[in-house]
Formats: sequence, structure tokens, C-alpha cells
Amino acid sequence: MAASMGRVAAGLLTRSQTSASTMRTLSMSQSLTQNTPRPSWKLGRLNHIAIAVPDLEKAQSFYKNVLGAQVSETVPLPEHGVYTIFVELGNTKLELLYPLGEKSPIAGFLQKNKAGGMHHVCIEVDDIKAAMAELKRKKIRILSEEPKIGAHGKPVIFLHPKDCDGVLIELEQA
Repeated sequence: MAASMGRVAAGLLTRSQTSASTMRTLSMSQSLTQNTPRPSWKLGRLNHIAIAVPDLEKAQSFYKNVLGAQVSETVPLPEHGVYTIFVELGNTKLELLYPLGEKSPIAGFLQKNKAGGMHHVCIEVDDIKAAMAELKRKKIRILSEEPKIGAHGKPVIFLHPKDCDGVLIELEQA
């Protein structure tokens, strides 16, 4: 009985220490966000997650015939060096990417990742030009000087993954 009471007390102490640590962390993060000036542009919703695939027809068939998703037709985007297919998920989309030409960035990705994998995350912004200007001021590298037209017919830019915790981020004009 005394041993179980000791375990209960130790558990409560551990939880209270964790709670205090969590509260300090939240307090620090709140003070950081309160002191950071708001950007002139707004980050919007997740538009899509892009997946590089080694076999586009097989991937399209998987999402359509196995999972029952609504899947678009294949669309070539020569300016980006890819073929794309979009898989509708209700609250967002998956973008299946396959190389278009030998200089495709997806060809290089698939050489390093033979089975394919997550390539980038696309987030909408309300003002891509303002986002570019502010991100440059904050020393975030943008992979092109000007936005290109993306798969949805809207301007897009890509942020260098080394400046974004290892994730290639695409920003798309909403």
C-alpha cells in the first residue's frame, strides 16, 4: 500500500513538473509572438501535399481504384518539368508528381528516393508579392526571382528547404 501511494505521489509530482515546464514554454512562445510584428500578408490553408512517384499510372490507379478517391487526369507542366495528377481529399489535395524531361527536378528527387516520397507542402497566401518581399528581408531563400504559374493557374514560389527545417515549401497565391 505504501509503495503504491509512493508511485501515485511520484506520478503527481512528475505531472506537476511537466505542467510547470509546459506553462513556461507556452508563456515564452506567447511573448515571442506578441513581440513579433505581423506580416503584411496572411498565410492561408494547406492547398496540397506533393508526392513524387516512380510510376504515375500505378499511383493514379491506387488512389482511384483502391482508395476510391476522385483523381484528375494527368496534366503536363513543362515550365516546372513535371506531370501532375491531383487527388481530391475533401479538405485538401495530394499532388502526384512524375518527371517531364531529363532536367526535371522530380527526376533528381526520384534518383535519390527510388520509391518516391513526399516532395513539398503547398500553402496558400493572400499576397505572394508581399510574402516574397518580407521573406527576403528575413533571409529566407526563394528558389526563383519571380513567381511562376503553378498547376492551378496561379502564381507560386518555392522556399529553400534548408531555411524551412528541411521541408520544401510552395506558396501559392490564393
